[in-house]
Amino acid sequence: MSAPAARGGATVGRLSDLSPVEAGAVMYLRLWGDGMQTRMDAAQDFQIALGTDQGRAAMLTLDRLCSLCAHHGRRPLIRHGLGCVCLGADENCFAQMIAAASEGAREDAMMMASLIVRPDFAPALAALSEELGLALRRMTVSIPMPTPRHQNPTATLH
Repeated sequence: MSAPAARGGATVGRLSDLSPVEAGAVMYLRLWGDGMQTRMDAAQDFQIALGTDQGRAAMLTLDRLCSLCAHHGRRPLIRHGLGCVCLGADENCFAQMIAAASEGAREDAMMMASLIVRPDFAPALAALSEELGLALRRMTVSIPMPTPRHQNPTATLH
């Protein structure tokens, strides 16, 4: 019998079950959390898909959003590895928040944001989620969503 997954790391699905925006949100969360090299890879993806100015803005939004989660989260978000096809519970909540915000469902995005960060930071997280979600929507028109390039099994669940 294997050890139980950490809270938030339990597998709830597969990345292939998600829409392009949701899958992109998860992949960029993983890239951001895996270190500086993968953050540079994410920034490059954004610039290729959105152009220099909009790409920089999207990366800044991702950085602010993930930093907010890291510094004001109710607990650390559990991520699966870059190459993992599983979808963790925390990753799913994150993806659903981004997708809801990008569709204009602000109350739903706020509800999910309040599950991730302290209540006083939920409005800021929901607003950043909308910005990132809209950037991911623009990217789905121009290029396919990112694929894993690096894997650091010590920093993640799978």
